[in-house]
Amino acid sequence: MTISDKAILVVDDNSEILVATRMLLKQYYKKVVTLENPHDIAKTMSEQDFALILLDMNFTRESTSGAEGFYWLKQIKALDGDAVVVLFTAYGDLAMAVDAIKLGANDFVLKPWQNEKLLATVANCIELSEQRKKSKKLTQIAQISMAAQNKPFEHLIASSPAMEQVFQTIEKAAKTDANVLILGESGTGKEVVARELHKQSLRKDNTFMSVDMGTIASSLFESELFGHMKGAFTDAKANKPGRFELAESGTLFLDEIANIPLELQGKLLTAIQNRVVTPVGGSKQIEVDLRLITATNMNLYDMVREGSFRQDLLYRINTVEITLPALRDRPQDIPLLIEFYADLYSKKYKLACKTVSDKMMADLVKYQWPGNIRELQHLVERAVILSDSTQLQFQLASPAASTQERVGLFDTYNLAEIEQHTIERAVRDFKGNISHAAKALGITRASLYRKMEKYDVE
Repeated sequence: MTISDKAILVVDDNSEILVATRMLLKQYYKKVVTLENPHDIAKTMSEQDFALILLDMNFTRESTSGAEGFYWLKQIKALDGDAVVVLFTAYGDLAMAVDAIKLGANDFVLKPWQNEKLLATVANCIELSEQRKKSKKLTQIAQISMAAQNKPFEHLIASSPAMEQVFQTIEKAAKTDANVLILGESGTGKEVVARELHKQSLRKDNTFMSVDMGTIASSLFESELFGHMKGAFTDAKANKPGRFELAESGTLFLDEIANIPLELQGKLLTAIQNRVVTPVGGSKQIEVDLRLITATNMNLYDMVREGSFRQDLLYRINTVEITLPALRDRPQDIPLLIEFYADLYSKKYKLACKTVSDKMMADLVKYQWPGNIRELQHLVERAVILSDSTQLQFQLASPAASTQERVGLFDTYNLAEIEQHTIERAVRDFKGNISHAAKALGITRASLYRKMEKYDVE
């Protein structure tokens, strides 16, 4: 029999009840503290956290009103609003026990009690308390995340003319429900812009749902986006809402939208056009009210000409189009970004702030940044951790590389070649650790595996 590590406090003026309760509960709970005098409750609670408190309703033989129980219940709740309290009560006090529950008690046990009933009540109340604590924690995390989201342009660090145009478009488009298509190379910050659009929108207090379309298998496309009903397929053991439904009243961000197979694009178009989805295995249509933002590093117009992307879908998603410049096209922002991330990672790893020499900064500004901001962020993080001197040291290429290789690395603007090189470099730099490489690239492990297979990277 496993003994729970939870602590329980029993408060009763009857010493025989305290002994009997302690002997019973000690078989199942690691620590059972008993008190005859309720005036000791505050001191005892300050010294120990209790998963549950068993509290008598009356503490003097002459008293039957339950007023003492109400009083001490209020005192306990004042000390800890989340305290779990179960009342000991006689049959005649049943109505008072119900009133006490309205004041915050969790349950009651009749005297004389049945051991099984007492143990079941204690276990159930502790379990319910744990669930509430988890729920409360998740709510707090969500509130913190929402507060962080609402900081304007938190990571849109820029002063360049190229980004000024982006800011203006964000401010104009955010207040509308127009569909937005964000274009740009890998690592230019497309999801950051999507979140900024959400933060400045009328839907900012609701969900921002991000979906990486590059990681969803074709067979799971409809289930992931539109949901499924129990029994719709082998592993469908319960009804599951899709991403469209979960983003209700908020923003749905579909990243890497170019990866959706042609045969499934029509289903996405229908959902966007009609604002309704039908779960797999279901027949009832579900209306959805959301703001759609999509992004890709591919040239959708070329894909339309090639026949691999539907023209009507492109027209539906790009009511407003935002093209993010590559980092090499906004050199004025490179020192700002380096300073921002150097400060961020110095604080994260509790290290002294370090500077960048003028010569190193000149090299960084000249560098072509094939991985864009994502690469810069990774290099700054590594430099903060590994630099021994008071100045940050960056290794932009291998020591044997020429100056041209250190500065340029590429003589191409082909996005596929740049992406392949960046993936090869990340896998190499992290010595084959896929988790670390994926984190540095800002994508999931599944997405990285897909790209490695696409480019035959080992």
